[in-house]
Amino acid sequence: MRRLLATQAPAATILIRIVVGGIFLTEGIQKFLYPGDLGAGRFAKIGIPAPDVMGPFIGGIEIVCGALLIIGLLTRIAAILLLIDISVAIVSTKIPILLGHGFWGFSLTKLPRYGFLSMIHEARTDLAMWFGLLFLLIVGAGRTWSLDAKFAAAVTNSNATG
Repeated sequence: MRRLLATQAPAATILIRIVVGGIFLTEGIQKFLYPGDLGAGRFAKIGIPAPDVMGPFIGGIEIVCGALLIIGLLTRIAAILLLIDISVAIVSTKIPILLGHGFWGFSLTKLPRYGFLSMIHEARTDLAMWFGLLFLLIVGAGRTWSLDAKFAAAVTNSNATG
């Protein structure tokens, strides 16, 4: 457990946690507020199986894991779950834009143009989030302003005295 919580990342890591966690948190909330446009309805349009189940499930994952990133608790676990989430989003929505047609049963979104530049434009936030999550997976929550660091210190102290 200590290795999962341990981090020597600088205090500035909180900036990445706030941005990445905040975006996932708000996107998850919107999946519940606007299910037709951003939750189950959108999932059905792009070809996600069981959209009425997956929409709320993914929304819940984004809310919980986004909040965990913000407070720096179980950061690496939250990052893994959100990396899976954002990777599916890239495959299901951005790869069809790159190819200009549906892919693996996922539908193509109506856009003015398709191909590499259009895909990169549409994927800019997804890619930034993906690399932010990868960063947090590698370095952890940071030494300060994170519950992971506090719990890791507590585990280390209890092991040293016990």
